[in-house]
Amino acid sequence: MRSGRENAGVTETAVGVVVATRDGRVRGRVDDGVAVFLGIPYAAAPFGEHRFAAPAPVTPWTGVRDALAYGPTAPKAPFPPPMDRLLSDPSIPGDECLNLNVWAPAGATGRPVMVWIHGGSLRNGSNCLPAYDGRHFARDGVVLVSINYRLGIEGFGVFPDAPANLGLRDQIAALSWVRDNIAAFGGDPANVTLFGESAGSISIGALLTSPYARGLCHRAVLQSGAPAAQPPEAAGRSTRLIAKRLKVPATAEAFAQVDRARLLAAQVSITRGGPPIGNGNGFTLAVDGDVLPRDPMVALHDGAAADIGVLLGYNAEEYRLWFVPTGLVDRINRFTLRLALAKFRVRARTARAYRAARPEASPGELLGVIATDRLLRRPLNLLADARLPGDTWLYEFAWPSPMERLGACHALEIGFVFDTLGTPDGLPLSGPNPPQELADAMHRAWVDFATTGDPGWTPWNDTRPVMRFDAPTPMLVHAPNDDELRSWT
Repeated sequence: MRSGRENAGVTETAVGVVVATRDGRVRGRVDDGVAVFLGIPYAAAPFGEHRFAAPAPVTPWTGVRDALAYGPTAPKAPFPPPMDRLLSDPSIPGDECLNLNVWAPAGATGRPVMVWIHGGSLRNGSNCLPAYDGRHFARDGVVLVSINYRLGIEGFGVFPDAPANLGLRDQIAALSWVRDNIAAFGGDPANVTLFGESAGSISIGALLTSPYARGLCHRAVLQSGAPAAQPPEAAGRSTRLIAKRLKVPATAEAFAQVDRARLLAAQVSITRGGPPIGNGNGFTLAVDGDVLPRDPMVALHDGAAADIGVLLGYNAEEYRLWFVPTGLVDRINRFTLRLALAKFRVRARTARAYRAARPEASPGELLGVIATDRLLRRPLNLLADARLPGDTWLYEFAWPSPMERLGACHALEIGFVFDTLGTPDGLPLSGPNPPQELADAMHRAWVDFATTGDPGWTPWNDTRPVMRFDAPTPMLVHAPNDDELRSWT
């Protein structure tokens, strides 16, 4: 039975709230003033005739489709030990894994939109983690969208007979859905901010330079992931290794004949032996000359997306997520440190600068900091320099978790950004009593950036301002650890 309230394509009924999308009507629910829609398909199920193919349109439906529960997740294996007890990664069976969720202020119109792209090394993750719940963004006036995309070999395999970067193409299809439908949920399609962490951040770097994504986003937040891609030959290494393990040709036609479970098992067998930082035998984006014409970092340095405001950041001790739980931080000695630095091509001058700045650091801690700076802090600083005098802001998340010597490790900031501290999937990283005042500040900065284009501190300039998010009070610092960064040049 209708209540008589209709607004911007929204109809409230006695059993929920119904929105008309271009593919059909969907029914969500309203909780404490937030309209929630879960598991809405934005592209056809990527299996059968659509397997290893670019995302295809959804077949429109008649009647009202329930959007009351999270949709299926992309095929993936669980995180291996010990990561499995630190990082939540639920799996929901089903073929319609190209789906998204929407949280919106009930009855709103023309609100800023934020689209979350999850991380997970391009082979794990989904949009259904409790830490990614968007109700607090909606509470603060933002329409929040979180998406699933194809992972692993299904999303980032490189084949001679199929398009590359299928997972990235899925993300573009989801952004196209946002452009075409989000006004019906109360969002402004002309004010869309992308934000993502780790592999999600790397994906956003690519989206900023892809001709297929032009006009689909207006601001971007890159959390703990520097833009990167490889030539097809290098990006296809994992595809070839999996083909060798399966004893089939390295073609999409051959892979499509392999049982999904067997294919996933072969993927796991070749990806779990990689190094703790970096993908190892994992998956990367490919410079395919189509959806990704150039290395995105090079394109951004050359002025791509110069008109888009960008918030860049990293965690102060990213490496601890991999080095500490595995025991690697304690196994590295002076000899293995020298070998690792040689492999990373770190010059003696740079190593001396880090040792001088951290005289109490163990060899494992020293390697971790250098790896963090090489892969994240330095490239993000250089990108900010290249964008001058554009709208660019930098942050550092520095609050150290009390759990298992994790410190300010990779992924720790997510619960603060979403203001979802205390969710079950966040507790292993943050512990039971993380500082809520820090979440208030960080979440507000993200909301303000999406709403006004200004997160609340000085944009990047020649004094190198960085907002350091730490408890009890975030603080603007200038040129932090600059002696170490200068030692690389």
